[in-house]
Amino acid sequence: MNIIDELYQDTEEYRDHLATVDKKGKRVWMYPKKPSGWFYNARTWVSFALLALLFGMPFLRVNGEPILLFNVLERKFIIFSIVFTPQDMHLFALAMVTFMLFVVLFTVVFGRLFCGWICPQTIFMEMVFRKIEYWIDGDAGQQRKLAAAPWTGEKILKRVSKYAIFYAISLLIANTFLMYIIGSDEVIKIATEPVGQHLGGFIALLVFSGIFFFVFSYMREQVCIAVCPYGRLQGVLLVPDSIVVHYDYVRGEPRGKIQKSQLAVSDLPLASTQPTANSQQPIAVKGDCIDCKLCVHVCPTGIDIRNGTQLECVNCTACIDACDSIMEKVNRPKGLIRYDSDNGIKEGHQPGTKRKIFTTRVWAYTGVLVALIALQAFLFATRSDVETVILRTPGQLYQKVEGDYLSNLYNYEVVNKTSKDIPKIEFRLVGAPEGRIKLVGEASSNVPKEGMLKGVMFIEMPKEKLESRKTELKIEVWSEGKLVDETKTNFLGPVK
Repeated sequence: MNIIDELYQDTEEYRDHLATVDKKGKRVWMYPKKPSGWFYNARTWVSFALLALLFGMPFLRVNGEPILLFNVLERKFIIFSIVFTPQDMHLFALAMVTFMLFVVLFTVVFGRLFCGWICPQTIFMEMVFRKIEYWIDGDAGQQRKLAAAPWTGEKILKRVSKYAIFYAISLLIANTFLMYIIGSDEVIKIATEPVGQHLGGFIALLVFSGIFFFVFSYMREQVCIAVCPYGRLQGVLLVPDSIVVHYDYVRGEPRGKIQKSQLAVSDLPLASTQPTANSQQPIAVKGDCIDCKLCVHVCPTGIDIRNGTQLECVNCTACIDACDSIMEKVNRPKGLIRYDSDNGIKEGHQPGTKRKIFTTRVWAYTGVLVALIALQAFLFATRSDVETVILRTPGQLYQKVEGDYLSNLYNYEVVNKTSKDIPKIEFRLVGAPEGRIKLVGEASSNVPKEGMLKGVMFIEMPKEKLESRKTELKIEVWSEGKLVDETKTNFLGPVK
């Protein structure tokens, strides 16, 4: 057994239960200590930037269209002011496949980095609702005392104030959420006009507000532990090279209260644990972990990160800040808890080995992630603004017309995916100068914005130009002298 195995023996008893549930199955309410430090400050600024984007984007418009809209009711989607219709479903299907592959590769490389820094649940819970709770109820110890205290006037005032603010924020989140579905204009109408005119929208606002209030005032960390599927996925996606919030068990073990007569493992060579000439017993030394348990007290899910990577860990970095502050006070190097991989910790303490986080696999997977994003961006950017479908009317055979011409009947659809009308649509045959196109009726030739133009047409071709029963035709779609789309169809003729 090597020195690493001697210093760290994981019984994995912690995997038999959740920190938020007691032995009787009753929920244990979490009162995490207020974190502070470099990572917490960085996450705060990142959260503020993301919240500004979240609440501001519904009001940003380009050419009269919102930046983002996911109107599943009307099957209208807008991404960065580009309108997507049901005809673009193949792009969304490919985007979903790309997204799932991105999730897998990202988790394999960077663990739950998304959960700690970008996830809306974490941002709202830790950077909004939890801050308000610290402001009204105080830090962890004060919150516990308040929860156990009888219902006095002070406690009632604090509870009513806190939950009133919680519901107001939940209502704001619900309004913003609906803006991404039906648009900011519609939500403003629901909020300002009489309830009877928008009863369905008003009920939706109340329902979503109640859901968000329930999540952030009661469910809280249980969403990450029991509800979110991504937390479950990480158990099968993480590998020893995955970069996660990790405790350096080689440097930290064996843990114990600090004493003046004892030195840290990091202050002595590894050989000092071997018998000396004057003694048959190893020198008793302790690791850098002084067992203050501050990393446990600040954890919003109540885990002990020293036990290793766990399902409940959302990589919020609160334990990193807490541990670094203690290491500064006891004059020991920071980074006892840090972003690292399991292999990085093991190899970093082997003689002659340099700790390496960004391995070849990490760079390779990162390259694949960048390529996937670039591919999806290219497909979205190169999609056509107009999509034309011309299909021969089913059940109809060719007909003989004047001269030596044959005709086929077709149904056509021209879909306008832009936010501007497309006027004076014109169809032209390519490579068949003798062919003729005749529109049926006096249908409009203008395609409305985000709309569709439907109609019927005849295509007539000289009989002698048809070389087989089916002849492929290429048709261009023009608008005011500008080519906007092209498509293909088949012309049915006699058997030769």
